[in-house]
Amino acid sequence: MIIQKFGGTSVGNAQRIKHVAELVQSEPRKIVVLSAVAGTTNKLVEITQALYREDKSTVGELIEGLKTEYNVLINDLYSDKERIEHVAQMLEGHWNHIYAFTLDMFTPFEERAVLAQGELISTSLFQFYLEEIGADSIRIDALSFMRIDQQLEPDEWYIKDNLNRLLSENTANILITQGFICRNHFGEVDNLKRGGSDYTASIIGVAVEATEVQIWTDIDGMHNNDPRVVNVTKPIERLSFDEAAELAYFGAKILHPSSVQPARRANIPVVLKSTMASEKPGTIISNAPSGNFIKAVAAKDGITAIKIKSGRMLMAYGFLRKVFEVFERHKVSIDMITTSEVAVSLTIDSHENLDPLVKELRAFGVVEVETNQCIVCIVGHLIQEEPGHAALIFNCLASIPLRMISYGGSKNNVSLLIHENDKESALRALNFGLFNLD
Repeated sequence: MIIQKFGGTSVGNAQRIKHVAELVQSEPRKIVVLSAVAGTTNKLVEITQALYREDKSTVGELIEGLKTEYNVLINDLYSDKERIEHVAQMLEGHWNHIYAFTLDMFTPFEERAVLAQGELISTSLFQFYLEEIGADSIRIDALSFMRIDQQLEPDEWYIKDNLNRLLSENTANILITQGFICRNHFGEVDNLKRGGSDYTASIIGVAVEATEVQIWTDIDGMHNNDPRVVNVTKPIERLSFDEAAELAYFGAKILHPSSVQPARRANIPVVLKSTMASEKPGTIISNAPSGNFIKAVAAKDGITAIKIKSGRMLMAYGFLRKVFEVFERHKVSIDMITTSEVAVSLTIDSHENLDPLVKELRAFGVVEVETNQCIVCIVGHLIQEEPGHAALIFNCLASIPLRMISYGGSKNNVSLLIHENDKESALRALNFGLFNLD
């Protein structure tokens, strides 16, 4: 069995839904995980914001906008008039369900129920289309097997037991379910947050002992550089899970860094493919060796650098622990860190609680804060153990000021802090110097 996950752009209109239907109609048996139709979740978020404001008119306008969009979609998707009428009635039930939340006080629990509507709708639309074309398929609701525990982690035993029961009860070749949504340990509608639908696909893959998890997007795998910044990039054929996690964390938008961890632990390969170019091989992520060379470059914007300088650090023990406790109290995570005898520099990617954080840090010494920074991450296998890699990287960036360097913390990456204004120049220089791509 394989797992195929399709993102919102892959089911963004009738033509794309029909193409996805072609892709899933093959052996072996599979579970198809769908995101909401592109743009729907954003509109649902707007609706929840209006519900919190008790702005009924805006809620009504937003629902009418969704209604119009989906009426166009179903008329393009289905050829049978009776089916169109049936689906329109189904959708009306969803719109009425959402509007009913205007009748009382809106809570975070109800917000999650509203956000779940996107995936519930997309999977229904897809199943109705597969029925129309005679495909051997059935929809199984994620809310009947996907659950998180009190620590907000997947309840692995519950998921495995209930999912495999559903598989034994339904013999269809294609089983369709929702990504992102789940129930919490109270039985309320909730969501997986981290990596959303990709995370769902990975969890399901482990539960059913799948041979492969496929994640289909609008990009043909991970690329060696950011195609939004540099003119020419190339897809990467193979990556290790460690390399993929580094790239995802430091800016590769195609994959959430936490989403494939269950598949990694179970040693299930994850394949990134494009619905826009389904003939291309994409990127295979696995625990298998992927070659000892530099694979890719990624960049993470919105970084703040904090430097604490203090003579009390010299020959002292416990100083860093006290500094890190400040970050813990303010719930701020750290990306990079470097130290010297009298200073510690580190980076964070959140501006929340920055002012009270800095105020408390000043008790330890002089604090300098630099915003609008960027972390550039160069990823490959055994970079620090292969001679020449460091020299090659730094030669590429000879004309760019480097504010921090993290080297040796991981066998898979070298991380550099630069100003955001230098990001484009850095990525282009690395693209040419490392990959000979202009």
